[in-house]
Amino acid sequence: MASPGEGQAAPRVMSLDSCADQYVMGLAPRAAIVGVSTRADDADSRLRALAPGLPRRRIDLESVLAARPDVVVRYWGGEPRLIAALERRGVQVVTIPDATGFDDIRRTVRTVAAALDRHAAGEAAIARMNAQLARAAGAWGGARVLYMTPGGVTAGPGTLVDAILRAAGLTNAETRPGFQTISLEGLALSPPQTVVLGFFDTFQLSGDSWGIGRHRVLQTVARERAVARLPGALLGCPDWGAGEAVALLAAEAPR
Repeated sequence: MASPGEGQAAPRVMSLDSCADQYVMGLAPRAAIVGVSTRADDADSRLRALAPGLPRRRIDLESVLAARPDVVVRYWGGEPRLIAALERRGVQVVTIPDATGFDDIRRTVRTVAAALDRHAAGEAAIARMNAQLARAAGAWGGARVLYMTPGGVTAGPGTLVDAILRAAGLTNAETRPGFQTISLEGLALSPPQTVVLGFFDTFQLSGDSWGIGRHRVLQTVARERAVARLPGALLGCPDWGAGEAVALLAAEAPR
């Protein structure tokens, strides 16, 4: 949450998507926020409690210009023509990059905080994340686990999910780099001893009746082998909420 009293003349800021909402709502003073996305209070928005009272904006040139932002923050939101048009008009556009580890998050927080003239708020967010990582270190003692989503996707080295698992003292069973598809046949013939579930809360809310998440094999593994569940709100954005994900995993470690 933004630190009170910092940056009285903070630049006017608008966020273009749900991930950018987390950075803007978490770092900027409310008086400086001239727009957030229409998803700012959705169930998978980590800081949705801060959204009430903030103006929701459509992501088009007319809506953005009407808000008169000095800075626009985005992750995936806004097509290239919109971004180019804003930059031609002197609006600073800050794009949040993907992250594969916590150093990436620290760099991004500092970049966004600098654009918002909110250095102290950025450092406070990083300090909270660092403290969560320190408390969680080694919690699982190297236990082997498979990360699994309702879409049948897992995450290997080079992903933020892998970094989150390792930060809690878990060994990732997936050794292939990046995001990979889980074999249903493999799950049936050789189910993992333990799994960490990700995004299953948003899957249940979606009401998807046809996805792989409804398959009996995947549901059985999820029901019988899950040791922790990570909500979509902690996984959908490369921000300091990753520290909360690590803390949640550590809290589920056997004592």
